[in-house]
Amino acid sequence: MSERLIRTFLSVPIPGEGHSLRDKLQNTINADGTKIGWIRKGNMHLTLKFIGDTPEDDVDRVNRTLKDIIATALIMEFEISGTGCFPKKERPRVLWLGINGDLNPLQVLVKNINNALDPLGYPKEEKDYVPHLTLARIKYPQKHTPDISSFLDAKYEPIQLNINKIHFMRSELFFNGSVYTILNTHFLT
Repeated sequence: MSERLIRTFLSVPIPGEGHSLRDKLQNTINADGTKIGWIRKGNMHLTLKFIGDTPEDDVDRVNRTLKDIIATALIMEFEISGTGCFPKKERPRVLWLGINGDLNPLQVLVKNINNALDPLGYPKEEKDYVPHLTLARIKYPQKHTPDISSFLDAKYEPIQLNINKIHFMRSELFFNGSVYTILNTHFLT
């Protein structure tokens, strides 16, 4: 009998203003038949690490490891401001909101999490951590590449983002989108 796997990740909840901003920015793009998958409001979050397939029996061990790492981190303050895309404006795949401020403590925390989970069988990320809030995903091939210039030029009042807790999340994929469940919450000091 094979062990049951669940998809897991680490995230920071965002304030309500961030969720309502999605609608405003969605209206900046004339999709013109382009299929853009906007993240449901309740699912918006700041991802710290996508852990991936996790044996259910391993959840407690991951939680214990996270508790020790996260308990050493201090509460952090940032601003949600600006817009952007990955990988490039001419063929965007991800539309996002920026996280700004002194990012060094957040990047150190993510590095410490990666270093602690790597020996447990959850490999470190190869790329540098770029904090952002994903708003939408664009899949190809399709007839048109959307013009996202208005999205990238959009202005809004910065939103305060205080990181005082991190959620260890489960993600279940369904036809109409992902459903997230909090497995545990770890608090910064």
